[in-house]
Amino acid sequence: MKNKIVLLALLTVVVLFFVSFDIIEKPVDRKEVMIAAWERAKTYTKEYLDAAAEDVYGFKPTPEMRSFAEQMHHLAVDNYKITNAAVGGATSQEKFKDLEKEVPSMTKLEITKAVMESYDFVIATIKGIDETKLNSMVKMFNRWDTTVEDGLNKAFEHQTHHRGQTTVYLRLKGITPPPEKLF
Repeated sequence: MKNKIVLLALLTVVVLFFVSFDIIEKPVDRKEVMIAAWERAKTYTKEYLDAAAEDVYGFKPTPEMRSFAEQMHHLAVDNYKITNAAVGGATSQEKFKDLEKEVPSMTKLEITKAVMESYDFVIATIKGIDETKLNSMVKMFNRWDTTVEDGLNKAFEHQTHHRGQTTVYLRLKGITPPPEKLF
């Protein structure tokens, strides 16, 4: 009887050890991981949009660079374009068009709305994908062969790149950018 209690106690300790250190492998819901990352990116980008005063939106660090508004709007337009290409054009969005031509006349509120809608589009697209299709091959922009998941990761990389570029715009205007949001 004493041996059974010792064995049961030892087994309990081993199980608790593995559970407490998350060593037991759990299946990863890849879509949920992607959605959480995009939700976090949306929140982070909104903080950048909010941090910039209206006058920052028209600011260009050099004449050949995009303005803050143009950077953010380019981010939004390409959220649509790259996501649409990544899923093989299977998604449609009535607001998807090349809006960059309209940027100079857009207000901070209009740019913010357009950017937030682009994130909503990406998140809704990912939610609508069957997870088994993430490994499907797609030819993006009739040029590059990749998987749907990798194409969506390229869209994520692109928005991160352009949001990161706007850090310099804020700093040059004396504004401290929002703190990093890795998790």
